[in-house]
Amino acid sequence: MNDVRYIYDLSEGDASMKPLLGGKGAGVAEMNKVGVPVPDAFTVTTKACVETMNNGGTWPETLAEQIAQGLARLEQRTGRTLGGTTKPLLVSVRSGAVFSMPGMMDTILNLGISDESVVAVAEESGNERFAWDCYRRFIQMYGEVVEGVPSHVYEDALSALKSSRGVENDTDLTAEDLKELVATFKEISNEQLGGEWTSDPREQLNRAVNAVFKSWQNPRAEVYRRANNISASLGTAVNIMQMVFGNRGDTSATGVCFTRNPSTGEKALYGEFLVNAQGEDVVAGIRTPRPLAEMREVLPEAYDQLIDTMHRMENHYKDMQDMEFTVEDGKLFLLQTRNGKRTAAAALKVASDLVDEGIITKNEALLRIEPGQLDQLLHPAIDPSHGRQPVALGLPASPGAAVGEIVFDADTAAERGGRGEPVILVRFETTPDDIHGVIVAQGILTAHGGMTSHAAVVARGMGKPCVAGAQGIRIDPVAKTLTIGATVFHEGDTMTLDGSVGKVYGEALALIPPQINEDFQRVVQWADEVRRLGVRANADNFEDATKARELGAEGIGLCRTEHMFMAQDRLPAVRKMILADTPEQRAAALAEILPMQQTDFEGIFTAMKGLPVTVRLLDPPLHEFLPNLVEQSLLVQRLELEGGDTAELAQARQTLSQVKKLHELNPMLGTRGCRLAMLYPEIPEMQARAIIRAALAVLDREGETVGVEIMIPLVALTKELETQRAIVVAAVEEEFAAAGRSLDYTVGTMIELPRAALIADKIAEHADFFSFGTNDLTQTTIGISRDDAENGFLTNYVMEHVLERNPFESIDVEGVGQLVTEGVTKGRSTKPKLKTGVCGEHGGDPDSVEFFNSAGLDYVSCSPFRVPIARFAAAKAVLQQA
Repeated sequence: MNDVRYIYDLSEGDASMKPLLGGKGAGVAEMNKVGVPVPDAFTVTTKACVETMNNGGTWPETLAEQIAQGLARLEQRTGRTLGGTTKPLLVSVRSGAVFSMPGMMDTILNLGISDESVVAVAEESGNERFAWDCYRRFIQMYGEVVEGVPSHVYEDALSALKSSRGVENDTDLTAEDLKELVATFKEISNEQLGGEWTSDPREQLNRAVNAVFKSWQNPRAEVYRRANNISASLGTAVNIMQMVFGNRGDTSATGVCFTRNPSTGEKALYGEFLVNAQGEDVVAGIRTPRPLAEMREVLPEAYDQLIDTMHRMENHYKDMQDMEFTVEDGKLFLLQTRNGKRTAAAALKVASDLVDEGIITKNEALLRIEPGQLDQLLHPAIDPSHGRQPVALGLPASPGAAVGEIVFDADTAAERGGRGEPVILVRFETTPDDIHGVIVAQGILTAHGGMTSHAAVVARGMGKPCVAGAQGIRIDPVAKTLTIGATVFHEGDTMTLDGSVGKVYGEALALIPPQINEDFQRVVQWADEVRRLGVRANADNFEDATKARELGAEGIGLCRTEHMFMAQDRLPAVRKMILADTPEQRAAALAEILPMQQTDFEGIFTAMKGLPVTVRLLDPPLHEFLPNLVEQSLLVQRLELEGGDTAELAQARQTLSQVKKLHELNPMLGTRGCRLAMLYPEIPEMQARAIIRAALAVLDREGETVGVEIMIPLVALTKELETQRAIVVAAVEEEFAAAGRSLDYTVGTMIELPRAALIADKIAEHADFFSFGTNDLTQTTIGISRDDAENGFLTNYVMEHVLERNPFESIDVEGVGQLVTEGVTKGRSTKPKLKTGVCGEHGGDPDSVEFFNSAGLDYVSCSPFRVPIARFAAAKAVLQQA
């Protein structure tokens, strides 16, 4: 016999039971407990929903009986009967997840009204119109929400009736009109359902409860959960509450209020109400609500009581509250209170003000704010009053908003963007070859790729908005068209991207500037007082390094030297190095590259003087600097057929030969990183010289320089690190000898392969520091290619909950996380003071930062615009783990 309890009466709950009763159920129970007037109710727990889901949609065996018993107790307490012909009980049915979720089921009001009970409702209220208004509302809500009847069929009938009566508002319809409408609605329902409309209120109640359970798994709820990292395993509660009526005439009303302005955070009256209306009327937009301040004139006693309750609830919960209320015949009832959703700017102001008001401490304020909210304030945003619908949805890969004319290739983007024209680069997916176009584009839109795809990572690093993997868009790069549904956009058409939420608009929308204000600076400073982890930035040039320092970076944790080679004016020298047949030719080409590298390093070191900078030696495979194999083959073929310039053909053939020689089936696991340096030791030697010359030049010019940290990538074997360290140290010492002076420097490695983590104690013998490259560590641990997986099965894995999160967005604690912990522990067993950090994109993810704090790392490194988020997340990690 199943003796699990699935039902709790109103008096049995409180705020601490939120995981079981959901946010709404726990909130109403808590209000009741502290003496706020709320209607009587009982709650079906989240556990009932979870067991139903796990059972393939079948209820636990005692649930129906427990609902019947809960209803019987509610009937006894209220002295009313559901569907009764005298003193009928009418109830609302509301979903109530643990976290507020806009994607959940709409509320059902007036359940219990029927042909049998409507007369009694009219007699008791002395208002026949009110009774039939409740009845027509119930049929429409129940039909839409529970039975799936299209909403427009009811709305069309209502509009037709108002038109025939010559009235504009629902409230202008008479009781006789509404009786006719009820009959019409029942006919519509029978026609749509192919059977007789059920009039048994107990059956309707059970079906409504089941509809709430099913809504937990509907597509819009699923999308919301994924976007907000809410687990599907939580389930939702169902709240059955005695109806109170805001539509009983001019002494009744319904409304929504916030204890502070949710847009700005100002401590000011904010809310709306409607006289003679039910709750859904306010949010449905059917009638224009009135500002809450006007309620003082219309319903003064209820208004004063509401203002007092708002203050009580904010002080009780110590946070801004979002409240729903109903006034029935002048008497106020609260239907819900919850922590109000707010803009990022409002979140910071509310937290800051609550500290000043002595309501919460600074540490409590830090725990209230989501680190991701700070991201919204670091980038331009779309004016929230725009009211337009997006034409496409994708992944919110890099926050901020951008407006520009669409272009379909990086060359066009570079040309037009270079002239100062705002452009949006639209691609299937970006590659390193597109970098020159990405740099000047206002934003990036891709048809493929995920949150950690090349486009996303590069865009975040540059602070550019990016919407990745947009659903249902078709790109024709030859015709230069973008098709979304039935609409075709051509090159030059204007588009707006919202990278914060992954929305695409087919027009220009107004933008508002970043909002790094006093509240922002103040709250992040509080975080700095608490956090243990250092926060550095991933930056490859002077501009990014400068921005990172401005946003509070304490150094650079990853300077990717290959990005310096990608520039168009560098490629000829790089290709000369790659195409060299002898070490001497290669050395000559590297000598040409060295001053370019030195200039880049000087810029970065100037921006970061006084702080540590970790420079990663060349990591990607050499073929990335050469033309595509197929494209080069076609070029040779074309030159052969045309019989043109023999020197050009010879050069093209030589390049093709090198491309073939360097071509690998899986280059990311091939000749790259230290493996490339083992074959061509001239490369790390040149880079080490460029680093030291730059550091000394900045020291001479500025009077101080950076803490030089040289990092050797993709080490799996101790001999690799031992050999590469020797090459670097020899080059550095030669530079010191030639310069006649020296400076402190360290040589470490990037832990990005499982073997390196597992033998970290041996690796540490030759390393001064470890930096965990969690992007590659994730690929090599799970055995998946990031780009292929995100364009393929990974989205389905997340949607089907095979994985709860994309492991490239938030670290896989159970797998990859164990290797990080193992690497730290083993490395420090050899060198107790070994400095350890992380430089993968996970360094800017708040959940990952929480793990890195617990793993004992010394610092995290992330893209410049995520530095404040990492600073904040590091503080929250300390507070949550205390």
